[in-house]
Amino acid sequence: MKPMLTAFAAFAAFTVIAACAESDGAAQVVGKPAPNFKLADANGKPVSLSDFRGKTVVLEWNNPGCPFVKKHYGSGNMQKTQAAAAKDGVVWLTINSGAPGKQGHMNGAEAKAFLAQSGARPAAYLLDPSGVAGKAYDARTTPHMYVVNKAGTLVYAGGIDDKPTADPADIKGARNHVLAALSELKAGKPVSVPTSRPYGCSVKYS
Repeated sequence: MKPMLTAFAAFAAFTVIAACAESDGAAQVVGKPAPNFKLADANGKPVSLSDFRGKTVVLEWNNPGCPFVKKHYGSGNMQKTQAAAAKDGVVWLTINSGAPGKQGHMNGAEAKAFLAQSGARPAAYLLDPSGVAGKAYDARTTPHMYVVNKAGTLVYAGGIDDKPTADPADIKGARNHVLAALSELKAGKPVSVPTSRPYGCSVKYS
């Protein structure tokens, strides 16, 4: 009996650990005011989330070298999502929280080169080398997506879609959680999927 009990205890402990690992810390703040931040953009201009109060805002955590980011940029999916959002007056802020010396870190010139090469069209590409904004949102992966409504409330946090792979072929059959949330907000409806499990490469904090 003891070996059986030991095995059961180990399984129970593993289940608890797995549940904690899969939980999304950002989900705890969905429905509450989105944390404000002030970061420099690729041109060195300070940008704050509060600058856009009264507008819907999408936050996208980015690392151009991540295969999961390449999936969405190489296929044009992220750019199409950005364009669709901008068409409806949504402000898109791309944020890089990679620390200096870590993979994915970029300076302003490198960020501008990425934007030009990829054809990305965010309202701003923000640099967060200290990780202050990323940690405030519990941003864990690239990409990790957030939607803030016009009242400044965080209404979505999680993956860009429901196909957690690096394969561009999976985009076609995926539910784009960001576009779905924006569509529901535009229609005056609550976001039906307010959280999802983010997927991608880990954010390279210091």
